[in-house]
Amino acid sequence: MSPADEQKVISKKRKAEDLSSGDAQDSTQEDVLLPEEKKGKEDTSSDEEMGEKKKESEDDKEGVLSEEKKEETGDKMEVDTDGNGDTEQKKSKSDEKREDETKKAAEVDAEEKPEKVDVKKTQSSQNPYEALRWITVTNDGKPASLIKLVALKSLFAKQLPKMPRPYIARLVFDRRHTSLAILSDDPALKDTDEEVIGSICYRAFPEMRFAEIAFCAVNASHQVKGYGTKLMNLLKSEGARRGIEYFITYADNYAIGYFKKQGFTKSITMPKGRYQGLIKDYDGGTMMECYVHPSIDFTRIPEMLAAQRKFILARIRLKANSHTVYEPLPRGFSPNLEGVSRANEAAARAMAIPGMIEAGWTMTDLLAATGQGKDVDRAKNALKSDLLSIVRKVEEQQFAWPFREPVDTNEVKDYLDVVKIPIDLSTIDKRIRKGDHYKSKQMLYADLMLMVNNCKLYNEETSTYVQCAVSLEKFLGNLFRDIKART
Repeated sequence: MSPADEQKVISKKRKAEDLSSGDAQDSTQEDVLLPEEKKGKEDTSSDEEMGEKKKESEDDKEGVLSEEKKEETGDKMEVDTDGNGDTEQKKSKSDEKREDETKKAAEVDAEEKPEKVDVKKTQSSQNPYEALRWITVTNDGKPASLIKLVALKSLFAKQLPKMPRPYIARLVFDRRHTSLAILSDDPALKDTDEEVIGSICYRAFPEMRFAEIAFCAVNASHQVKGYGTKLMNLLKSEGARRGIEYFITYADNYAIGYFKKQGFTKSITMPKGRYQGLIKDYDGGTMMECYVHPSIDFTRIPEMLAAQRKFILARIRLKANSHTVYEPLPRGFSPNLEGVSRANEAAARAMAIPGMIEAGWTMTDLLAATGQGKDVDRAKNALKSDLLSIVRKVEEQQFAWPFREPVDTNEVKDYLDVVKIPIDLSTIDKRIRKGDHYKSKQMLYADLMLMVNNCKLYNEETSTYVQCAVSLEKFLGNLFRDIKART
């Protein structure tokens, strides 16, 4: 109801009261008012009423606010006493409400914001082989394959200059051979010779479960970067996937070291019947083999070795005391050396240091590491170094190939009936490294000459083996000229 309507109702009520009380004069005045005067009177009354209502509403609001303030103040004034007189102010309801809203907003922000990724951690844990771009290619007649094979031929011809180019081309394009290659990611080098970082060409014999490596090379601009190892590990993984148990190759003197690092060995454990007649023998090359374990992921070798190292060191830590740190020696430390000879004073003084006995040192060990014992060890090491150098010179000669490994008595049944004391370069090398067999160069010369005489004794004079033995004898005569002059 509007203020004007309310005013009309009030006027009617008053009029009725006036009529009932006999106040006719007031009533008559009320009736004879002009419309403008009546309207002004009604507006004045409505303004007064609105002011009163506004005041009442403001009073009500102030009352509500004062009550809320009182409640909030009352909440804040509530305390818990712990018996020591200490008090703790409680949080008001409005504060708790604000905290709830803040938590909800934080949760919403956390859901909306993407989770941060530790890039360094991801890169370090990522397998490096997953970032490599590599392929296996054969001569299937497709243009894309032929382009890659031409690039591989150029790589092998450039990195293996002593190998005849027609021979390289024949094997690379042979449909029975497969090539594994690591390629560059540079799009500018696509389908060019420089796209190939490194490659291995091999021929698999699935029925016999082995493969022969023909060529292995890495581009000169990418050498000493680990690509040779990655190539071989990828090849082993591919071989294990295809059921290959052994990889065999003939390595020259410059490649033996590389193949040894990749797990190849000169001792052939694969039965000869599996490869005899399938691969060609090369004079001057050393036959080497690598067993491919089917359950090993060769692309994870670094991680496996790191885990094994961590485990072994943890086990050693349980037994050893190498992690124990002792306090520094006090100033003016002087052990009791009563009854110790002058020659053993240094060792006795060292044994008195805290931790020496706990570490397992003995007087014998310390005496061997000082004085005369040290001089003897130095002389042994010098002799060992000289003898190993002589054996390496012998092994590098082209005519030394029949003497590098022991004679296989399973194939040569009567060898031990003729030769009573067999000897070869690998056995001599082991004796030298052991350090106790050869006391002088004369003893080494005697074993080398025994090896030559055994070859002459068993083989016919016209055989290739005897010719190699004669050449080796001449070489040893020049090498041990001073020893030969004394005898």
